[in-house]
Amino acid sequence: MKQEQRWQDWTNLLFGVWLVLAPFFGIGVLNDAAAWNFYISGTAVAVFAIAALIRPQVWEEYVNLFVGIWLILAPFVLGFTDQPGPMWNQIIVGLLVGGDALWAALQSPPKRKTA
Repeated sequence: MKQEQRWQDWTNLLFGVWLVLAPFFGIGVLNDAAAWNFYISGTAVAVFAIAALIRPQVWEEYVNLFVGIWLILAPFVLGFTDQPGPMWNQIIVGLLVGGDALWAALQSPPKRKTA
């Protein structure tokens, strides 16, 4: 049997890729705390989105929800609120990742398709 994939997982995969690539598009400095948070958080979002695409489990959505919350808090915790580009990018993408993950987590489980 084949599992039906959720569009939210594909969306979070794109958000994860964006987070990893954002410093290379001029959003912040490549090797500061904001950039490292982009790389680590983006990789986490992408990995758990891929895991949810391969075999959907609700815990993967909750991990991405917590990563989204972390992205919202990170500029304040890591101290890069003086950099508006990285700060707002992480806050906005954090809201999108968290909202997307929560939406997927609250949906009924994907239906199985017969092969």
